[in-house]
Amino acid sequence: MPLRIDKLGRLSHGDAWQRMRAFTDQREPDAADQLWLCEHPPVFTLGQAGRAEHVLDAGDIPLVNTDRGGQVTYHGPGQIVVYTLIDLRRRGYGIRDLVVRLENSVIRLLAMHGIDACGRRDAPGVYVGEAKIAALGLRVRRGCTYHGLALNADMDLAPFRRINPCGYQGLAVTRTADLGIELPLDRLADDLLAQMVIALEVA
Repeated sequence: MPLRIDKLGRLSHGDAWQRMRAFTDQREPDAADQLWLCEHPPVFTLGQAGRAEHVLDAGDIPLVNTDRGGQVTYHGPGQIVVYTLIDLRRRGYGIRDLVVRLENSVIRLLAMHGIDACGRRDAPGVYVGEAKIAALGLRVRRGCTYHGLALNADMDLAPFRRINPCGYQGLAVTRTADLGIELPLDRLADDLLAQMVIALEVA
């Protein structure tokens, strides 16, 4: 069954989260898996295991406690967010396999532009050198996933200095705009979606 791709534009994190939970709770066994592309207004999100001390100074940016895995991260304009609504039981792979597939989609996208990147077993996400360029956070419910990944493209990175990104003090973050990738945001997003489809469909 082919993946369905929905481009939702800019919407609040709360709206996206509510839609994801509703879809997951109501989805039928034969419902197509979906990728939701969107962009959020500025927001910090704290995962289920998140510790408040990793939020150094939220200031005027809202802080939302959410039900994904992981610690604290930042979302904002110029970041590519893709939510992954995947039926793991039907696909026959586990959550760790899904994480690796999502990481690999970003790694291959960056490789197309001559950039070496890698994942880390101890800290899910994608890194260029020591700097994190993509964050991952997932929730499994009824054998299905929601939440997903966020790729830093052409966004303001300053808010990351107001948190310990993903729970790591002093973790450097980077963005595609600083690595010589000059594609328009929508083109880069389409290329990422294409790589994600490949990564999720491969046996």
